[in-house]
Amino acid sequence: MTMSDSAVLEFLAEHDLELSPKPLSRNLNRHGYDIGYSTVRLRVRTLEEHGLLSKDDDGYYEVTEKGQLWLNDELDVEDLEHEEE
Repeated sequence: MTMSDSAVLEFLAEHDLELSPKPLSRNLNRHGYDIGYSTVRLRVRTLEEHGLLSKDDDGYYEVTEKGQLWLNDELDVEDLEHEEE
């Protein structure tokens, strides 16, 4: 999990938002995060692969229940790795 991953998850959860990568990037920057659009686009895909974000048919991402568990420190890296196998 990278610093960018945490910023994306925390931002979406804190503001209870569903956003596509472009507006997510813009809003992260407006709130003081220095994360480029290409990084956000890459990170949301990775977070979705791990089940921490879900994407709807319109390309909007939101934090999943599993993502909330991660943010609440109720899930650790080993839990993410076991699902990849």
